[in-house]
Amino acid sequence: MPRDSDRDAPRSAPLAYREAVLLVDPSDPQFKGEVDDKYQYTLDSKDNRVHGWVSSGHPNPIGFWLVTPSNEFKSGGPLKRDLTSHVGPTCLSVFHGSHYVGDDIAARIKDGEYWKKVMGPVFVYLNSNQPKGDPRALWEDAKAAAEAEAAKWPYTFPESPDFHKSGERGSVTGRLLVRDTHVDMPARAAYVGLAAPGQPGSWATESKGYQFWTRASNTSGYFTIDNVRAGDYNLYAVVPGVLGDYMHTARVTVTPGRAINLGDLVFEPPRSGPMLWEIGVPDRSAAEMFIPDTDPKYPTNKLFLNNGKYRQYGLWERYAELYPTDDPVYTVGESHHSKDWFFAHVTRKVGDSIVPTTRQIQFHLDHVVPDGTYTLRVALAAAHMSRLQVQVNGATRRGAGTFGTPAFGDGNAIARHGDHGTQWSFEFPIRGSLLRQGDKRHQNHADESAQHLLRGHVRLHTVGRTCRFSLGYVVIVLGSGGAGQTPVDAALTCRLYY
Repeated sequence: MPRDSDRDAPRSAPLAYREAVLLVDPSDPQFKGEVDDKYQYTLDSKDNRVHGWVSSGHPNPIGFWLVTPSNEFKSGGPLKRDLTSHVGPTCLSVFHGSHYVGDDIAARIKDGEYWKKVMGPVFVYLNSNQPKGDPRALWEDAKAAAEAEAAKWPYTFPESPDFHKSGERGSVTGRLLVRDTHVDMPARAAYVGLAAPGQPGSWATESKGYQFWTRASNTSGYFTIDNVRAGDYNLYAVVPGVLGDYMHTARVTVTPGRAINLGDLVFEPPRSGPMLWEIGVPDRSAAEMFIPDTDPKYPTNKLFLNNGKYRQYGLWERYAELYPTDDPVYTVGESHHSKDWFFAHVTRKVGDSIVPTTRQIQFHLDHVVPDGTYTLRVALAAAHMSRLQVQVNGATRRGAGTFGTPAFGDGNAIARHGDHGTQWSFEFPIRGSLLRQGDKRHQNHADESAQHLLRGHVRLHTVGRTCRFSLGYVVIVLGSGGAGQTPVDAALTCRLYY
């Protein structure tokens, strides 16, 4: 890794924002030309059991590791991403942060409100190896130590009465099913959790209370959430590959020593009819979309040669290079999201101006129901200072073929090298009379006061028992707050139903 001093001039040159620098003369020549940015080293809470450093150049390798045995005190649930390390070496344990989400996750304490929360404890682990030993052995040892610490949770040594021991906690079990066309299927590998009572999806911005999450069985959908502090919760779930958020509406009251069995729970995803088409996967991520190669002026970071391609610096600039004048048109049945759907909906710089860009989806319909209502659902994996506008077949009148949203998003996930932040979901009712048999178009766009979007997933559904495709287009246009502003993000999922 580079040294902290490598980030200072004249060893580095500044880039679009102060966290990112181009290493022009680092102390270790192997890093010359690479970008160093703390956001390249972020992780979701679900993936961050242990992180740290190894002194690989030392005759006797030494490891310094930060172990998080439980995420119950962290904000935003399992998909909340935050910092882990800086060059230096610096190792961080972030209990609460607004990165990738924005101000919505801030803990708001009202005047006169009594509030307290136990953060931690976390565990610092040191290990060493034989002289000239393999540094990777230290990493394997650290992962084993982290699992051992997690098995000890909740710890017995904290003396504060506010830290609940095992006897002061309970458990919740059940099975989650997904209902699709009247068939109940196991919610395989679903994220299932308990968080403060709220609305579907509110766990993603919840920060004042505790959260307890697990993964449902990959085959049966059964789940068990152990070591839950006593209190009132809602049970929430996110199912990979399924659009929407599940919430068990009845409060779950956990009491010390009690095991609660909720039985079978059924999640009915939002659906207005059979699916006509979809683009991408409803997984709250833009990682499956087309992610371009790194700009040659920013050599590829060696950490992300085989995975995490979206973590490379400056990918938002590639859009204007790949599409200098015309925006891409996606044709259902011919195009593929991994090759033809740029993962980020960003603006284009023309001279000194920042101009909106438009995405167009073309699809074919053999039959249209003029008096029916089609529903377009848009799910964005992240957003920052964005407005989304949808046009159907060139319509210009708002509410009659043109739809829009107010400004939303504050996560800045693109500039922070993320494939997701907080999901945003919208739906737009479209009258069948706006569609035409044959070649149709559907346009989505964000107006010129917006910034950038990250792409996610698009679907077209009907309400009828049979699906017959016709052609339409959705144009997605995104604008910017002005030249020189940090790139922003959102991920898109569109669905059209009737």
